[in-house]
Amino acid sequence: MKITGTFLDEISHDIPHQNWGREEWDRDFAAMKSIGIDTVILIRCGHRRFITYPSKFLMEHEGCYRPPVDLVDLFLELAEKYGMTFYFGLYDSGKYWHNRECEREMEISRAVADEVWSLYGNRKAFGGWYLNFEVSRASAGIIELYAGMGRHVKQLSGNLPTMISPYIDGIKAVGDVGVKDDSIGVTQHEQEWNAILKGIQGAVDIVAFQDGHCDYHELADYLRINKKLTDRYGMTSWTNCETFDRDMPIRFLPIKWEKMLLKLEAARAAGIEKAITFEFSHFMSPNSCYRAAGHLFDRYREHFSL
Repeated sequence: MKITGTFLDEISHDIPHQNWGREEWDRDFAAMKSIGIDTVILIRCGHRRFITYPSKFLMEHEGCYRPPVDLVDLFLELAEKYGMTFYFGLYDSGKYWHNRECEREMEISRAVADEVWSLYGNRKAFGGWYLNFEVSRASAGIIELYAGMGRHVKQLSGNLPTMISPYIDGIKAVGDVGVKDDSIGVTQHEQEWNAILKGIQGAVDIVAFQDGHCDYHELADYLRINKKLTDRYGMTSWTNCETFDRDMPIRFLPIKWEKMLLKLEAARAAGIEKAITFEFSHFMSPNSCYRAAGHLFDRYREHFSL
């Protein structure tokens, strides 16, 4: 199963910033295109005070810094140049929805979506929306947040598709402190995500579960459940194949090729429709600040004879 989509993370709040300009980004989009990537997803248009486009709303209401370059415009331009579809990721306040103030987060996200659509909605590459509230469980308010924002942007944009990328509450779903010695298991995962997907039916079109939070031998079982549930509610199932390694003590480094291949094979066996990654530019690109990412790119191309 080949990777045909990637997130774009230019806020880089937990991975190094590569300080790329137009030339470097153009070169990287060309590398994406060379292995068949046709979809790019801006993971977030902003996080806390840092933003990717000069949002009048966010600078006024959230005190965000004016960015030196309009990256949304640049990414749309490059997506158009290389024949890719661009999904716009919403703003993450880093505080409201994390503190269960979901209605406040939704107010901000609605305003951002309205502003973005007025600025970029006529662009050829603009093909969808990413609802960037990443959860693993049925946390308080998440159904209302997904459903409310999904319906808003679909109505705003003439029903362009919406996407989420949740994660599995598995053995590797740990924070900066502590060690997780268990997970909720596939049965509880199925029960909770059945309730979530039922509650957001019609508002979310694509569910791309992150694949790095459980052990490799467990992944196929989770992916089969994810596929069954998305089929049940008329959604499309993608896999978010993480190309960074959660097994390492350093956050985060490019993944070992063998591990990546195991995950892609599990997704193929489960009948997943499309594989995307978080994310090409840092962890799989020949242009990355990590030399190992270029080697991963080479191993991937060799395997698929690209």
